[in-house]
Amino acid sequence: MLTKADVQRLRSLREKKHREALGLFVIEGEKVVAELRAANFPFDEIYTTDVAPTHAPPSSAASSAPRLINITAEEMARISHFPTPSSVLAVGRIRREPLPPGALDRGLTLALDRVQDAGNVGTLLRIADWFGFERVLLSPDSADLFHQKVINASMGSFARVRVHTTDLAAALSATRTPVLGCDLIGDDVHALPPLRDAIVVIGSEGRGLSPDVKARVTRCVTIRRFGAAESLNAAVAAAIVCDNLRRLAGRT
Repeated sequence: MLTKADVQRLRSLREKKHREALGLFVIEGEKVVAELRAANFPFDEIYTTDVAPTHAPPSSAASSAPRLINITAEEMARISHFPTPSSVLAVGRIRREPLPPGALDRGLTLALDRVQDAGNVGTLLRIADWFGFERVLLSPDSADLFHQKVINASMGSFARVRVHTTDLAAALSATRTPVLGCDLIGDDVHALPPLRDAIVVIGSEGRGLSPDVKARVTRCVTIRRFGAAESLNAAVAAAIVCDNLRRLAGRT
């Protein structure tokens, strides 16, 4: 049975300030919890209304297995973050991985500059995972990595992609790797030379690249427009640029 303190703690994790204060986050939904468990994400607790959970953890050391807690549907409704409660809610610890010195000098990096839509951030993690990018950089003023919408939209990529929340301008200043800034005005992305090491920067949905970050861009690139649409969604644009980089790198 859940105590009043349990309910208050779990409900408080809807807000970033409480997630940061407690060092915890929640993710709700049988599918997404199963995806993260399959990717060996180390949850602390899993609350379920199933008598025999279908998302049982994979074989591993007993010490790393989460605590499975059966609760009633009424209790789940009290802690759920959704209007229609799911049958599963999991609690994990917030772990932020610092960006190692020199990491940007090797491989492909996707950097998100003030991308504030949580769904877009999650989709961008999924894109980085699909194209095998070594890492994702997230500016501090982008959507919170541990927002439930980010994790849901990533479709399990949250547990597989290395994500570093960092000052983008400072990080870009410390590397000689080509920095490609996606912009409405720039060189056609399909005219790029092959690049095995590069940083692709995606800007805010409404404001584009921030001035400090744009000052560190070595080359602005654009996706040629043939119709009348004003712009592309940030995740769509990133997917096109990432696909082009991988296609070109495959020729070298």
